[in-house]
Order: sequence, then C-alpha cells, then structure tokens
Amino acid sequence: MNSDTSKVRIRQLPTGVPGLDAVLGGGLPEYSFNVIAGAPGCGKTTMAQQILFANATPEAPAIFFTVLGEPPLKVLRYQQQFDFFDSSKVESSVRFVNLSMEVMNQDLEAVLERITKEVENTTPGIVVVDSFRNIVRKADSVEKPEIDMQNFIQRLALFLTSWQATTFLVGEYLLDEMRNNALFTVADGLLWLTQNIERNSMERKLQIMKLRGQASLSGLHTFRITSEGVRVFPRNAGLMERRPEAFDVRRISTGVPTLDEMLGGGIPAGDSVLITGAAGSGKSTLCTQFIAEGAKNGEPGVIVVFEEQPPKYVSRALEMGFDMEATIADKELEVIYLRPLDLSVDETLFAVREAVERIGAKRVVIDSLSGFEIGLSPHAQADFRESVYRLVFALTNIGVTVVNTVEMSSILTDVRLATHDISFLTDDIILQRYVELDGQLQRITGVVKSRRGNHSKELRRYDVSEKGLVIGDALTGYSDILTGFPRQLEARQTANR
Repeated sequence: MNSDTSKVRIRQLPTGVPGLDAVLGGGLPEYSFNVIAGAPGCGKTTMAQQILFANATPEAPAIFFTVLGEPPLKVLRYQQQFDFFDSSKVESSVRFVNLSMEVMNQDLEAVLERITKEVENTTPGIVVVDSFRNIVRKADSVEKPEIDMQNFIQRLALFLTSWQATTFLVGEYLLDEMRNNALFTVADGLLWLTQNIERNSMERKLQIMKLRGQASLSGLHTFRITSEGVRVFPRNAGLMERRPEAFDVRRISTGVPTLDEMLGGGIPAGDSVLITGAAGSGKSTLCTQFIAEGAKNGEPGVIVVFEEQPPKYVSRALEMGFDMEATIADKELEVIYLRPLDLSVDETLFAVREAVERIGAKRVVIDSLSGFEIGLSPHAQADFRESVYRLVFALTNIGVTVVNTVEMSSILTDVRLATHDISFLTDDIILQRYVELDGQLQRITGVVKSRRGNHSKELRRYDVSEKGLVIGDALTGYSDILTGFPRQLEARQTANR
C-alpha cells in the first residue's frame, strides 16, 4: 500500500526551543521515546525543562522525575531563573516527583513501579526522567545483570508509549558509551549535546544522532544558553531554500555614479560584492553610500559591523548627510553589532536573516569579513571559507544584494584580492588601494571582476570626501601601478598606449 491515505500520521510537538524544531524536521514525533545525552553542564536539563513547559497543559500535564543529585526543590530553584519557566503551571500542569528513595534503597522493579503509579494517576503528555544515568549507575553498583537493565528499559519504553506519553530520559553519557547500549537501541530519538573549549573560547553543539520516522538536519548545530533558555542555530539555515528561478536582473546603484559606470551600470541585484583594500581606503564609506542609496530608492538595508560600535557608524554616516537614526526609526535599516570572541557562523547567519526578514531588506553590508573572522571561535576560524560561503549563499539565495569588505594588511605592497582565497565566492570585486605618486600617498580604485556583463578595466584616482567617495579620471601614463610604486612612462610609450 503506497497511497498517502494509508500512512499513519504522526503529530509533531513544538519543542519551545528556538531553532530546535527546524533541526528536528518540524518538531518532536508525538509519543516518541527520546534520550537527551551529553557531558555534565552542557544544558540537558534546561532543554528538557524548556520542552516540558512548552507542552504541559492541565489536559495533558507533564511529570518531571528527579533522581539522585537533583531533588525537585533544587531543580525549581535554578530553572525558574529562565524566561520559559511558568510558575503558574507548577502542580496544575507540571508535577515534580523525586525517585531518590526508590533508586537508593530499592531496585529497578521498585523504580518502574513508582513511575507506573505516577503516570497512571496523572495521565501525562510529557514525561522526563533526570538523570536516568543515575538509575543505571545504581543498577551497576549492585551488580545487576545487563539483561535486567535491558528488560527494565524495554518495559519502561513500552509502558510510557502505550500511555501515549512523549518521554525524555536525560543522562550524562560519553560518545564511546553508545556501543551495545540497550537505551540507545530502544530510543526513538537521540539528542546529543556537547561543549568544547579551545583556548578561551567555548562552543556548545547539538547533534540529532537518531530520529525515527522523519528527516532531521544533519551535522553539528550551535546552541547557546541565555536567560531565555536554550536557543539552537541550525547550521543549514538559508541553505536549503530554493532560489527563485528568475530574479530581477536590474542593476542597482552603489551610490557613486562613476563607480556604477565602471561596473557596467551598477551592481546586478542579488550579487555578492567584495570591496577589498587597506585601512583608511574608504571601504566603510562606500558601504554607507550603498545603504543610503538603497534607502533613497525604497530598498531597506542591514549593516553588520564587527569592528565598530553602531553609534560611531551612525555618527559618521550623519557627517556624510545620511541620517541613519531616522532610517532605523522608519524600520528601513538595522545595524547589527556582533563581537563575541566565540561567535559561530550559525549565530551570525541567524541574526542577519532575522533582521532581513523583519524589515524586508534588499541590501546587506558585512563590514568586515576580517572582523568576522576575528570574532569567530577558533574551531569556526578553521573553516572560515565555508563560513563565508554559507553566509553569502544564504543571503543571495533569497535575492539580497550583499556587499562584504575585507582589509588588506599592507598599505602599498599587498596585492592579494582577499585573505583565505575567498574571492571566488563573490560575483563582483572592487579594489581600493594606495599608491605612491610624486611623493604622495594617493588612492586608486578599479573593478577587478564582474560575472555579469562587461566592466571597466581602468584604474582611477579617487578621494574620500565629507560626502563620500569622489572618483576622478583614469590613471594613465604609468606602469607597475599595482605594485604601489608606479613608474611614469615616457611620452612615446604613453602615446602608443
């Protein structure tokens, strides 16, 4: 029987954990038997509590069984600090039951009997046992045969499923303990939480190791624990969405008319642009002009800054005649400041996508990729090119035009287009650099790459004025310009050129 009508429909429960439903493929399968595992301190109890409070109702209450080390009073004391905790649900929709006496003084049969009794009296929709590992340790300490533990787990799973409860067993486990473990075999879902410390940076990761009946997002997903509770940042966010078959192929202005001409009429909408240059070459100024031009034409924008505080960015724009504060107030612009030193690309992408969706942004500036790299955790820095690809692709895939800046380390001698070989990830490249001419430091600019259409091959002088970039005539009569030390050609050579 292959017809859709013959399939059993499994309802998905919302977890109440931002980002987790997307990783799970829509939510938790109802009546599933799940394990939340990982080392101590990685957020297992907080996640379980968050799921419990999101789903508990007077009609379908929840039971939270505590074992050794986590008496109900202790759980309540700490978990009520999170925003998801709802004190009005305690006792009416959420019950806390202590299994310590059964675990310490009796055996597995007594534990199962107590759980059975509480479930029959309450008929819960959600059941959590924390920490299930302590029950296993007690069984091991009295040299219970492994077959007894397997039998206990199977009976517990069968009982709770038959009572139509969605169950979570929380425990401290290491990855090498998965082999030949009856718990992981019986479980319908296995959520593995880890926390890794490298130098002064800590990353928390979530992996769906197992989930019966539905497709989940593979890989490791970053999560953080904040005052709101657990928040998950799916690693594939924005990468799975299908790009519309036909985009508007119009070109949009950079805000600098001469640069638009050099680009062949402006930037193709939906492109990724890289502005590369040394410090002070006017990269941020050009970005400001790009966003201001968008605001003037009804195209909201998002600026992501890593190196400057937003007030400084806003005040410099005001000096150029662009009132960012007013544009922000009109919800046509958002300035996002991201600077923790253990940042992940998932969090960055989530923050940017959220802002883009909030205001319907058509233009995004990442200023700069150099600051983005510094802000990443050491582990994420090792995959910097992948991080940039994911960030750029997710935005251009929905039709947003993205302008990235990257800083070159040397004012005169660095001729690379970008660090880490990321230039191939962009559609258009604008070069800004310094050269020494007649004993003076002068700026030149040129369009190095444009995937769509012809572009100018000229190198032009430009100034950074109070109103922004002012581009002058082409620099002719010189060779070796890109070395930073141009040589003036003789009149005959100039004429031949």
